[in-house]
Amino acid sequence: MKRMILGLAALLLLPFAAGAQQTASPEANPVSNGLRRLVETESHNTVAAAEAMPADKYSFRPTPPQITFGHLVAHMADANYRFCSMISGAEMPKSASPKDTDPKDTLVAALKASFAFCTQSLAKVDDSKLGEQVPFFGGRLASRGGVMIIFAEDYGDHYATASVYLRLNGLLPPTAQPKK
Repeated sequence: MKRMILGLAALLLLPFAAGAQQTASPEANPVSNGLRRLVETESHNTVAAAEAMPADKYSFRPTPPQITFGHLVAHMADANYRFCSMISGAEMPKSASPKDTDPKDTLVAALKASFAFCTQSLAKVDDSKLGEQVPFFGGRLASRGGVMIIFAEDYGDHYATASVYLRLNGLLPPTAQPKK
């Protein structure tokens, strides 16, 4: 009787054991796909941070030598255009870079447009050319993969700075908001 129960239990557990032995196949283009996922996440968080800051606080700077929040938003939009252009080879729009003195509505729209440019221009990027040299800042060359890493790190710096500026104005950054 014990053998029959053990045999039946083994038969019932067999599908689970077979599923556990299956391994996921490697992801095609993990670096490019990871960057695309990051752009999607950062577009939500960064735009939400820009929208959270009141228009009259876009001239806020924590100390005189630091940049204003408006400058930060303009810089983030410009960085998106420049990095995504470098990585994808897509031409950067001529009117892409906003001015840090532009009003909030203009800066937020420019930031959204820069993320749309990144989404579109990075759509066809794959990992086959990560070692290819691309134009970088200062007239230098850098590997496409290296530029992707620098760009990903840049997002952390930008969002962290925006978060600090929001907190210094008594506002919670989007990622610190309570879950709804």
